[in-house]
Amino acid sequence: MMKVLMINGSPHSKGNTYVALHEMEKIFLEEGIKTEIVQVGNKDIRGCAACNSCAEKGKCVFNDIVNETAPKFEECDGLVAASPVYYASANATLSAFLDRLFYSTQFDKTMKVGACAVAARRGGLSAAFDQLNKYFTITGMPVASSQYWNGIHGREPGEARQDEEGLQTMRTLAKNMAFLIKSIALGKEAYGLPEKEEFQQTNFIR
Repeated sequence: MMKVLMINGSPHSKGNTYVALHEMEKIFLEEGIKTEIVQVGNKDIRGCAACNSCAEKGKCVFNDIVNETAPKFEECDGLVAASPVYYASANATLSAFLDRLFYSTQFDKTMKVGACAVAARRGGLSAAFDQLNKYFTITGMPVASSQYWNGIHGREPGEARQDEEGLQTMRTLAKNMAFLIKSIALGKEAYGLPEKEEFQQTNFIR
C-alpha cells in the first residue's frame, strides 16, 4: 500500500497545524493511501553540527527522533512537512529536524512526492512555504501544488477549522498529491526512474 509520511512541526499536537494535516489525511484515506503523522514540534531536537559522521555511519550522530523517522521516510511514497509560522518561517524545531533528516539519509529520494503546509494567525505563510519546498527541490522530489499557497489561518487551537478556503486548499493539495503518487508509481513501472549522471561538484574556492 502507498504511504504518506506527515511531519507535524508544531509543539501542539492538536493545534492548527494538525487541523491542516488532518484535512489532508482524510483525503489520503479516501484515495487508499496509508498515512502516519509524526509529532516532532514538542521534541528536543538540536541542529546539524556539520560533523559529517552521517556519511560514514549512514545515520545522524545525534540518535533521536531524526534517526527514528529516517526508515519511515525511506519507505514512504510522499512526505508532508507542516509547520506553524512564528516569524515568517518554519519554526526552529522543524527546521532542525528537516536539516538533519535530509542531510543524514543516504537513500535516493528521487520521485518521492513532497508537499508542505503552514499555519499562521495572519502573515508569513508564503515565506515559510518557500522555505519548506526547498528541501524537496534539492533532492529530486516533485512538489505537489494546490489551488493557492498551502496555508491555513488560525490563532487559537482549532480556530483554523473556520478557514474554509484554507481547508479546501488542504483537500485540493492532498488530491493532487495522491494523483502524483499514483501516476509516478505507474511511470516507474513502465519507464523506471530517470537515469542519473555522475554528480559534478563545483566549488568556487579551490
